[in-house]
Amino acid sequence: SRFETCWPALMKDSHGVIIIFNPELPSHLKEIEMWYSCFVQQQPLLDSQCLLVAHHKPGSAEDTENLSLAYPLNKLKLIHSNLEEDPEDVRMEFIKYFRSIITIMNESRDREEMSIIS
Repeated sequence: SRFETCWPALMKDSHGVIIIFNPELPSHLKEIEMWYSCFVQQQPLLDSQCLLVAHHKPGSAEDTENLSLAYPLNKLKLIHSNLEEDPEDVRMEFIKYFRSIITIMNESRDREEMSIIS
């Protein structure tokens, strides 16, 4: 990809990764494995710091709603976004995700402070 040279800068000190993809495109399903490998596993971040968003365009096929992803992607939190039908659900899921990231950040900061003290 043209932007691979920028990835280290994007990844530096990141606390979370949100991967948004089109579940109707088989190529996207292959690509998200690569994004997960580069941005989550190699950092390394916890799986709980990654959120997958299957974005459904207006009028898209419904059968992609029950998407079954292969390991290791099936361990990740997956939400379906369809902004025509349930924007509020998506908003709530994002808020939950951001809260969990803040909790992880606070815990790691507390651990660092304790290690300095001891």
